[in-house]
Amino acid sequence: MRVYLPCTLPALARAVTTGELGPAPLTGFAVTPALVEWYVSGDTEELEYVALMEAARASLRMLAADKADGFAAPARRVVVAAEVPDATTLVSPDLDDRGRVRVLESVPLAKLASVHIDDLSAQEDVTAAIIALPAADEGDDDAQFTVDGADAHELLWYATQEIPDLLT
Repeated sequence: MRVYLPCTLPALARAVTTGELGPAPLTGFAVTPALVEWYVSGDTEELEYVALMEAARASLRMLAADKADGFAAPARRVVVAAEVPDATTLVSPDLDDRGRVRVLESVPLAKLASVHIDDLSAQEDVTAAIIALPAADEGDDDAQFTVDGADAHELLWYATQEIPDLLT
């Protein structure tokens, strides 16, 4: 199963050092039956894009958590696409979590298919989205507009052999 795992640049650097994304369990996003039912008109490529964007939103939350903890991570959303055995993946039974899955084992770097990351030009909007996230969660429409502004930036695709270059 192709799973999109939310990440940050520091977490990706740790994965390179340890040789795997982990520790398990990991939250990811994939084309699940609930996602297919919700987005009934979409083909596989469109459904994978929806899962990727859900992972990008989760990456934004990881960046917000790092900021709240006083950890300075670059304001760039990161999503890692990996091929994970179906047997190690639990699909959320909650229909509101349409594409959410739990990966029960750490993911070796050899299982990574690609990395998706914000361009440097997105940092200002991502930073604004991180700041606005708590108010957006409280229902503030203006804050939600700011958070959605980060989604307007397409994540760039990188091959796994380019990971060291992304970290320098």
